[in-house]
Amino acid sequence: MDLQLKGKTALVTGASQGIGRAIAKGLAAEGVKLCIAARRRELLDALAKEIAAAGGLQPRIAIVDLMEEGAPRELAQQASSGLGQIDILINCAGGSHPPLAIDAAEEKWALAMALNFIRVRQLTHAVLPAMIERKWGRIINITGKSEPDGLIAATPAKAAVHAWAKGLSREVGKFGITVNCIPPGRIMSEQIRRKYSAEFRAEQSAREIPVGRYGEPEELACLAVFLASPVAGYITGAVMPVDGGLRRYAF
Repeated sequence: MDLQLKGKTALVTGASQGIGRAIAKGLAAEGVKLCIAARRRELLDALAKEIAAAGGLQPRIAIVDLMEEGAPRELAQQASSGLGQIDILINCAGGSHPPLAIDAAEEKWALAMALNFIRVRQLTHAVLPAMIERKWGRIINITGKSEPDGLIAATPAKAAVHAWAKGLSREVGKFGITVNCIPPGRIMSEQIRRKYSAEFRAEQSAREIPVGRYGEPEELACLAVFLASPVAGYITGAVMPVDGGLRRYAF
C-alpha cells in the first residue's frame, strides 16, 4: 500500500529512543522530512545518521526539555522554520514514575500532569493554527493504559490526553486534521530493560499478555505511521492500544 507520505513533514518528540525513535525511522522510510526532538543530542545525532544512511532525508534536530516554561511554543517555531511547515505531530515525550502515597506532595502530581498532559496540549495547540490554515494535519499522541495497578500520577494525566484529544478531534475534523491516541502496552525499551528483569518479563508475558511476549517499538510504529498518512483520513478521535491484548476491557 502506498501511504502517500512522501513529501510530508513531521515533528517527533521523545525521538531519542524507544517508541519515538521507531516512529521517526518509520516515517523517514516513507519519505517524510523530520524534525526529531529530545534532550540528548548524542542520541539524536545517531538517529539522524541512521536515517540518512538508510536513504531517508536528513532530519532536523531540536534539543529541548519540554518541561521548561515556553518550550512547546519554541519547539513548534523551531520545527516549523526548519521544515517549512509541520504536517504531522507525534507527541511521544512523557514518562511515568512509581506509585504515589495518598499523602504525596502536590508537586509530584503537578509534575506528572505537566509532562504527560499540559505540555502535549501546549505543543499541539502551537502547531494547530498552521494546520488549520492549510486544511490538513495529523496529531498522534503516544499515551498509556487506563488500568492503573496503583496510585500512579501519569495515569490520570494520560487519561486527560484521551479526553482532550477526543474533544479536539471534533473541533478540527472539518479542517482535514485527525487526532488519535495510541496507548502502548509492554513495549521493549531501554527503560523497560532497566526496570524489569528478563525473568519478570517472561513471567508477566505468560501470565498477563495473551500473545505471550512484550512488543517491539516497531510494532507500534507501524500503526503510528499509518495514522499519520493521508489514507487514514477517516480515523479520528480514536484510542487504539498496541499491547498484545494486555488490556482487559473491550471499549
